Amino acid sequence: MQRVRFRFWAAAKSAAGTETLAVDGETIADALARADLGPEFDRVAKLSTILVDGRRVADLQAPLDRPVDAEVLPPFAGG
Repeated sequence: MQRVRFRFWAAAKSAAGTETLAVDGETIADALARADLGPEFDRVAKLSTILVDGRRVADLQAPLDRPVDAEVLPPFAGG
C-alpha cells in the first residue's frame, strides 16, 4: 500500500469537509474508498478530474508503486 496525499478544490473541498487528507491505498480508487468521505463527496468525485503529480489520471484502478500527491478538481465554470 502507498500513501496518497489528497488536496481537494472547490466543491470537492466543501464535500470532503477538509482541504487535505492522507490515506493509504493500493490505487487512487482504493484510497478514495478508504477515505469514506460520504455520498456528497462521492457524487462530486465522480465528476472530478484527478491529477497525480500534475498529470490527469485516466485509470483510477492503476496500482500505485510509490507515495503520490493527488488533486481532486471538480468541474469549474466561469468566464
